[in-house]
Amino acid sequence: MGLVIRDVNGLAGKLNRLSHVRFEAVIMKNMAQIYNRGKAGGGTPVSTEKTRPGGPHGELRMSLGQSGDTVGYAKDYAPHVEYGHRTVNGGYVEGQRFLQRNVKAQEPIFRQDLINQLRKL
Repeated sequence: MGLVIRDVNGLAGKLNRLSHVRFEAVIMKNMAQIYNRGKAGGGTPVSTEKTRPGGPHGELRMSLGQSGDTVGYAKDYAPHVEYGHRTVNGGYVEGQRFLQRNVKAQEPIFRQDLINQLRKL
């Protein structure tokens, strides 16, 4: 599961047309901040003895990675934790939307970074 920021109100496209180098710098800065927030806690769920007795804890957070303009979780169960899933007995576990919250927290910062770079041009 990963994330790629595409555009905010047309600002990203405008900056990309004017200066691809500055646009890439804004993207990289914001992806690094999303990554750092996720690694530092940032809502990434961590199992406990209560939720996963005897099992390893923190695997999802440790699987967070960044490659260029993409940030994502390598664990195959990450989408199930993010979006929710059915249980063996037919129940349903709500998604925790940890990545969505991280991205939402970054959106105003990304938008302001784009505006600041456009002003510099």
